[in-house]
Amino acid sequence: MQWKRLVFTALALVLVVVLIQPAFASTAGNDGQGNQTAQPVQPAPSDLPASSAGNQGVAEEQIQMKKVERNALVLQSDFGLKDGAVSAMKGVAFGVDRELAMFDLTHEIPAYDIWEGAYRLMQTASYWPAGTVFVSVVDPGVGTERSSIVLKTKTGHYFVGPDNGSFGLVAESMGVEAVRQIDETKNRLEGSEESYTFHGRDVYAYTGARLASGQISFEEVGPLLEAKVTAIPYQKAELKNGVFKGNIPILDIQYGNVWTNIDKKLFDQWKPQYGDQFLVKIYHEKALIYEGTIPYQYSFGGVEEGEPLLYFNSLMNLSLAINMDNFAAVHQVGSGAEWSIEITKIKK
Repeated sequence: MQWKRLVFTALALVLVVVLIQPAFASTAGNDGQGNQTAQPVQPAPSDLPASSAGNQGVAEEQIQMKKVERNALVLQSDFGLKDGAVSAMKGVAFGVDRELAMFDLTHEIPAYDIWEGAYRLMQTASYWPAGTVFVSVVDPGVGTERSSIVLKTKTGHYFVGPDNGSFGLVAESMGVEAVRQIDETKNRLEGSEESYTFHGRDVYAYTGARLASGQISFEEVGPLLEAKVTAIPYQKAELKNGVFKGNIPILDIQYGNVWTNIDKKLFDQWKPQYGDQFLVKIYHEKALIYEGTIPYQYSFGGVEEGEPLLYFNSLMNLSLAINMDNFAAVHQVGSGAEWSIEITKIKK
C-alpha cells in the first residue's frame, strides 16, 4: 500500500507543475544575466481606469456621472378634456424632454374663472416638493398686453402663466422670491411666432418644460420684474367687533359644501365647543343670500340627516354643510372673490 501512496503523490505534483507553468512563464522577465524573474501581472486594458485610457475615456465617464436634475411639471387649465388642447400642451413638453414627469392638477376649471384657478393652485402647491413647476392656463386675455411670467416663491416653487391674478393666492401664502417675464424670443415653441391664441401650448408648456427639465435656469427665463404679481381683491379672514368675517373662495363641488378662508387658529380664539350655535350670514357682493343659525360640530354625523353644521374641512378651514345634502344648491350659494361670510357666536 505504501508504494500506491507514493505514486499518487507524484502524479499530483506533476499536475500542479503543469497547471502553474504557463502562468509563471507569462509573468516571467529577464534579470539581464539570462535568469528568469517573476513579473507582476498587468491588468487587461478593459480593467484600466478611464484616466489612463485617454481623454476620450475621461470625457465619457464625466458625461455618465453628470446627473440632470429634473423636477415635476404640473399642468392646470380651463380647457377641459373634450378636445386635444391638453394633449397638445403635453406633446410640446414631451418634445422638450422625454423623461420629464408630468402631472395634471385639473383641467376642469370653469371657463375664464381666474379666481378658481388661483385657488386650486394655492390648495395643492404646498404638497409638492420645492422645485416643482406649475403651468396654469386660465387666460381669457390671451394675445393681449398682459405679461407672461414665471413666479418663484420663497418656498422654491415655480408658477408659469399669465400675470392676470392666477398667482395672487400662492404669492400670498408662499411669498414672492422673484418674478421674471418670459423672453419669447428664446422661450417659445419654434414655428409658433404667428400664433396668438394658444400661449398655453406655445409659451407656457414649452417654457415650463424647459425649466422643469433643467434645460434653462430661472435666470434664463427672461428679464427680472418687480417682485409682485397681480392679485384679485377679496375679504381677508378677520375677527372684528365680535364677528368673524371671511371669504367663500371655493365650493366642495361634489357635495356642495361651502368652504371659507377662516382657519382653525383664528376660529379657536373663541374657544368654541362642539354644539355651540352660530349666526351665519352669507353675502354676494352686498346682497344677503343666506341667514341662519348653525351648530359647530366635528363632522357630518354630529347632526341629524338634512341638518346644517359648521365644521373644519381637510385644509382646516371653517366650512358649512348639510348632512347628506347640498348646502350650496339648497341655499343658492356660490363662491369667488365677490362672496363673503359673517359668523357670530350666539351666547347661551
